[in-house]
Amino acid sequence: MQVDAVILGGGAAGLFCAGEAARRGRRVVVVEHRPEPGEKIRISGGGRCNFTNLSTARERFLSANPRFAISALRRFTPQDFVARVDRAGIVWHEKAAGQLFCDGKATQITRMLIDGLAGAELWCGTSFGAIHKEDQGFAVETSHGVLRAGRVVVATGGKSVPKIGASGAGYRVATQFGIAVTETRPALVPLSFAEQELVWLAPLAGIAVPGRIAAGRTGFDDAVLFTHRGLSGLAVLQVSSYWREGQPVSVDLARGQDALGVLKEARGQGGRAGVAAALAALLPARLAQALAARSGVGGHLAEQSDATLRRLADMVHRLELRPVGTEGYRTAEVTLGGVDTDELDPRTMEARRCPGLHFIGEVVDVTGWLGGYNFQWAWSSAWAAGQVI
Repeated sequence: MQVDAVILGGGAAGLFCAGEAARRGRRVVVVEHRPEPGEKIRISGGGRCNFTNLSTARERFLSANPRFAISALRRFTPQDFVARVDRAGIVWHEKAAGQLFCDGKATQITRMLIDGLAGAELWCGTSFGAIHKEDQGFAVETSHGVLRAGRVVVATGGKSVPKIGASGAGYRVATQFGIAVTETRPALVPLSFAEQELVWLAPLAGIAVPGRIAAGRTGFDDAVLFTHRGLSGLAVLQVSSYWREGQPVSVDLARGQDALGVLKEARGQGGRAGVAAALAALLPARLAQALAARSGVGGHLAEQSDATLRRLADMVHRLELRPVGTEGYRTAEVTLGGVDTDELDPRTMEARRCPGLHFIGEVVDVTGWLGGYNFQWAWSSAWAAGQVI
C-alpha cells in the first residue's frame, strides 16, 4: 500500500499530526499497536486530561538543548489548542498555574483527535517491524502488510507506563538510522529510599503536607506525600526530573511557617509540652512524633536551649534525605531524554541525516514539567511535522 506518510503511534502526538497532514490533502496511515488509540490521554489527569498549560516558559522544558522546543511552541501555542478544544464543544476549567483540564472525561480529547483525522486511516491493533529506506521513501513492515511512504513520523512515546505498551521502540528506530539518542530515565516519578531510611519513613505512608523539596538549586512548592517506598506528591514528582543518583534532597515540611518561632513561643508559655507535642502545632501528629524521635531530643521544651530548638526547626524546614532511586518507568509520567535534538530540524522535526524521517512528542529529548506541558509539546511538535509531511 502506497501512502504519503506513515505515523507510528496513535497517541496524542501521532493522532494530532495525522489530522494536520490529512487536512493538507496527504494520504496518511497511523499505526497503533493497542486496540484503542490515546491510552495515555485516557489515564492522564485523573481521567480528566490536563491537556495543556497556558505557559510555555522555556525553563519548564528540560532538554540537552533548552532552545530547541521554542520554535514549535511559538508556532502552535496553548491558545491554538484551546481553540480546537472549544470548537469541539469540550468544556474545561483552569486549575493552579495555568493547568487546563476537561470538566468531563479525558476521552473527549481522544474523540476530538479521531474526529479530526480528516480521512487519515487509523490502524489499531497493528504492530510495526522493520523499516527500510528506499529510493522513493520508506517501506514499513506491519502486522497488516507493508506500507510504503515518502515520510515516516515516529510518535511512539517513551518508556513510561509499560503496562500500556510503552517500549522505547522509537529509540530503536532512531538508532537504526544512525540518529543519536540521549540517556533516558524515568521522570515525574516518586522517589524511593533504602531500607534503613524506610524504617521511619514507611510508617508515615499516607501523610501529605504542603511542602517544598529541592535537588541542588532546583526546588518545587507543592504537596509532599509519604509512601511505603519513600516520597511522592506533586512537588516530589517535579523535582525527580532534576534529581540524580547519589544526590540528597532537602525537604521543607512546613512551608510558609516559622518552626523556630513556634517552638520558642511554646517554650515561653511554660514549656511543659514535650517536643513531639510542640512539633504537632506545625505538622500532622504522626510526622511530629517521628521527627521528635529522629531528633533524639527528649524532655520538655522548657529544658531546651535555643541551639536545640534551632536544630529541631532545621529538621522541619531543611530535612535532608538521600533517595536511592525512583519507582521507575512503571509509575513515571514521562521519559526524560530521547532522540537527540541536535539531530532534528526544530521547524519540521525532521532528522537531518535521514530526510523524510520525523520524530515528535515524548520520543524526543524534550520533557516538560508536570501540569500539561508534555501534552502541549505533543501538540506543538506534531503540528510542526504535520505542516510538511
